[in-house]
Amino acid sequence: MLRRDFIASLVALAATPAWSQDAPLRAIELGDATPFDAADVTALARDLATRAYQAPPSIPPEWTDITYEDYISIWFADRYALWNGEQTTPLRLDVFAPGLYFPTPVRIAVVEDGMARPTLFNLDLFDKTDKFPDLPVDDTLGFSGLRLRAELEHTGIYQEFAVFQGASYFRAIGTGNTYGLSARGLAIDTAEPTGEEFPDFRAFWLEKPREGEATFTLHALLDSPSCTGAYRFDITPGARQVMDITARIFAREDMDHVGIAPLTSMFQYDQTNRHRFSDFRPAVHDNDGLQIVNGAGETIWRPLANPKALQISAFVDTNPQGFGLLQRAQDYSDFADLQALYHNRPGAWIEPKGDWGRGSVTLVEIPTESEIYDNIVCYWRPDGGLAAGSETELSYRLTWGRDMTHGSGLPVLNTMIGSGFDNRGTVVVIDFADSADVPDDLSDIDIRLSSSAGELTPGVLQRNPLTNGPRLAFNFDAGDATLIEFRAQLRLAGAPLSEVWLYRWTA
Repeated sequence: MLRRDFIASLVALAATPAWSQDAPLRAIELGDATPFDAADVTALARDLATRAYQAPPSIPPEWTDITYEDYISIWFADRYALWNGEQTTPLRLDVFAPGLYFPTPVRIAVVEDGMARPTLFNLDLFDKTDKFPDLPVDDTLGFSGLRLRAELEHTGIYQEFAVFQGASYFRAIGTGNTYGLSARGLAIDTAEPTGEEFPDFRAFWLEKPREGEATFTLHALLDSPSCTGAYRFDITPGARQVMDITARIFAREDMDHVGIAPLTSMFQYDQTNRHRFSDFRPAVHDNDGLQIVNGAGETIWRPLANPKALQISAFVDTNPQGFGLLQRAQDYSDFADLQALYHNRPGAWIEPKGDWGRGSVTLVEIPTESEIYDNIVCYWRPDGGLAAGSETELSYRLTWGRDMTHGSGLPVLNTMIGSGFDNRGTVVVIDFADSADVPDDLSDIDIRLSSSAGELTPGVLQRNPLTNGPRLAFNFDAGDATLIEFRAQLRLAGAPLSEVWLYRWTA
């Protein structure tokens, strides 16, 4: 299909009446069909990038002025899910109401046999309590996002596995997990003094799957003052959910600070900073570490921190093999939280496809006193950014789930930091996992330990009777230093035995 025809069809989609008035309502209703080809999303993004950015229309302010309690008192009635009752269609599509944090409607279309049909907004799709306020209704209202459900564990029971809602945010889980961290389509100027730019997914096209298909395809159009983008998600739910993602970015302006494959999470405290918080729970976090397998094949584990001031870490690399935010604390006793279920939250792992060139895995850690705020961001920042007028295509695999192991070497199970005996110095304790490679005599293991400042004691190795793996402990005196970078690794016969453990300590 010609680009101008596709753009015309999108205009027709936007002009489709926002309201479905037919009765009785049985499911999400669809508008008139227009031709669709996946390549046309790219053509649309490319064309939009040549035009000045236009902010999307907003819903009435009364809808965004509601409280959180108001917003959770209206919800999609899953009896109206698209394809409900179609036994041969292995997917269900739900939608979200507008309001509160979601002021911008998104267009959602369904693709079947090369034709796209828009979903029609209707408030009757939502159930609500008597606490939901009486709000004005006009044709600016629209859905704020979408949710996908499939038969994951039991026939006839459709469980959700992915949500796309808010700016370019999306989140997913492995089967049986509890939602935690999120991903984004793109990050721009994260933690810059001038403020961050948040691109939006403005439109989605969901391909209707055929009977027996286990992978579901979603296309998305991204728009922002600095760029546009065409995205394709091939999503395979399961114990480890896999998303194969292709992103085509068209820069309107020079973007010096752009983050590819960004992940967003929360870390408040664990045994590295437990002393700062008065709470009955031993730890509170969605994820506890950043893992990187760099282009040279070195495996790095960096425990997350909740610093008292914003800090940014850049792990310079060329063609990284993978990186992600993981949750290695996975026992109920690690958190003792019956509501949040932090022990059941997934990690997310980014595996680049092809050469990503030179850049850095960037970790942003923002101070927080509360678990309700996401304060951790990581992404790939390409050297030189993206120039105005450029077209960039990057592909990667994003895997969500628990019990994920990447790279090589003994994984770090836990890091603990606290005052030394009689408040003399600070003790750091690192527990490594056990494996057949660990010798019976731990004295055969070489300890590589260094710091950028302060005074260190020699590291001591002991076997942890609960894990049977080696435990490394050392003491340091920071002196006048307010920031120290630590590095530790266990080696055997001249070769790496463990991951490289990195940590940034701040006074």
